[in-house]
Amino acid sequence: MMDRHVLSNGYLSAAVKPDGAELCSLRDAEGTELLWQAHAIWPRHAPVLFPIVGRLKDDTLLHRGRSYRMTQHGFARDRRFAWLNRTATSCRLVLHDDGETRAAYPFAFRFEVAFALDDDALEQTFTVVNTGREELPASVGAHPAFVWPLAEGVAKPAHVLAFEQPETGPIRQLEGGLLLQAAKPSPIRGDTLSLAPSLFAADALILDQVASRSVRYTAPGAEAIEVSWDGFQQLGIWTRMTADDECADFLCIEPWHGTASPADFAGEFRDKPGLMLIPPGERRTLTMRIRLC
Repeated sequence: MMDRHVLSNGYLSAAVKPDGAELCSLRDAEGTELLWQAHAIWPRHAPVLFPIVGRLKDDTLLHRGRSYRMTQHGFARDRRFAWLNRTATSCRLVLHDDGETRAAYPFAFRFEVAFALDDDALEQTFTVVNTGREELPASVGAHPAFVWPLAEGVAKPAHVLAFEQPETGPIRQLEGGLLLQAAKPSPIRGDTLSLAPSLFAADALILDQVASRSVRYTAPGAEAIEVSWDGFQQLGIWTRMTADDECADFLCIEPWHGTASPADFAGEFRDKPGLMLIPPGERRTLTMRIRLC
């Protein structure tokens, strides 16, 4: 077993690994696993996205006229974080810039990811600190994959996402990993999205004008999961499709600050839409809360 830290409070238990500062298990009081267990079709659980969300055009970051290779969702999910502290109900990890990160992302930073249990909820906090002398352009995204279906014997199309607010805006979609300019009509009706594999035939659904700050993932006869967020500006909803047009047994509910590059954007990285622009010495903190209800 890798170096995992287990948090438990009698209501929930969670496991976090330092590789990617990734949440890799979330169980209720009865021991039921709520998180996708990284099977071969998608070998991750809940990766942390930093310093980009999505893809850059040609996987290339431009800064001051120089080109740097930066692949989808950035490098944090594939780097080993250092433990800052660990208790029975919390932990905190950190990643600093080094020679390897600067070869892809020429900025100084400190990136902390913290987890804390609070009764029937798990709170995850992301803190980006600009430790350099120039403005720090960055994105952060959460990417938790929850089991779909939520309970044995419940059909996938019986599941819904119930948003805190009516979501009247359009959705955005991807082509070749890049954000299409044209918005699409939303499949959300009022505050409810009825889930079906066909929704994801063209990749993720992206709400870049999301009105809500929480959404409830639920199905008849199953325990519901509420995901809420603060500091994030967009929401992605995704699952992986198989060759026979079925989908994997997980649903990702992803608060983001930033998206993939627009398909027609090829400028300097700091001008990319949706980034946080953090002055030297300052920090930005974002939170996501997963609650059983």
